[in-house]
Amino acid sequence: MSKRIVGVIPARWGSTRFPGKSLAPIAGKPLLEWVVERVLRADRLAGVWVATDDERIAMVACRSGASVAMTCEDHPSGTDRVAEAVGSLHADGVVNIQGDEPLIDPDLINQVAAMLADAPEWDMVTACTPLHTAAELHSPDVVKVVRAANGAALYFSRAPIPFIRGEGEAFAPQAGCHMRHIGIYGYQRSFLERLVREPPCLLESMEKLEQLRALYIGARMYVLEGTDPGGGVDTPEDVARVEALLGRSRRD
Repeated sequence: MSKRIVGVIPARWGSTRFPGKSLAPIAGKPLLEWVVERVLRADRLAGVWVATDDERIAMVACRSGASVAMTCEDHPSGTDRVAEAVGSLHADGVVNIQGDEPLIDPDLINQVAAMLADAPEWDMVTACTPLHTAAELHSPDVVKVVRAANGAALYFSRAPIPFIRGEGEAFAPQAGCHMRHIGIYGYQRSFLERLVREPPCLLESMEKLEQLRALYIGARMYVLEGTDPGGGVDTPEDVARVEALLGRSRRD
């Protein structure tokens, strides 16, 4: 019997840097609607849910074609919200899709879902894309990942890793070595349930990267290479940039 993999988009009203972000108008419709439309094109998913604590977000999710899982208001992370949503679903695995990526690639979602279904030896699946500029490599806002030969995640950091000794402080990325993390996560259901029971570890607290908790407790995490969505909305100032990207993608 094939595994049932679902997609869940966590979306809360109280975003710290951008309250109400999920419903922010982007090129004529709410941000969440753009995301749902892209996720629904991923045919490896057995269903798409929006996990939210807000009725206004739930209404937009339903109108956009997603199912809705109403969740508690006080979750410390999107992963906890996803775990609550999955608790009431028939699913063997779940793909956690960021609700602020209106240009997320449906093919990337399919690849993550396929890994969960076809390679159960991996507890988690995520993605990366090559870094091309020194500015990205050295920016703490850009999360870097280092992989093993078999594709397993070795470490994630906001620091420029791997460090190149002898190249000075502003060294450029090396092809095939310096990778930017793409924030999409696939979980085997049993591992997700374990993960949210664990307290944050010191590495996670220092780097402010939740995926480090998974590595700390021994997760087998596969990192596939995909296409960077390039259109995340973190603050109101990002709206104009993302609208331009959406307009360009529609012309292409």
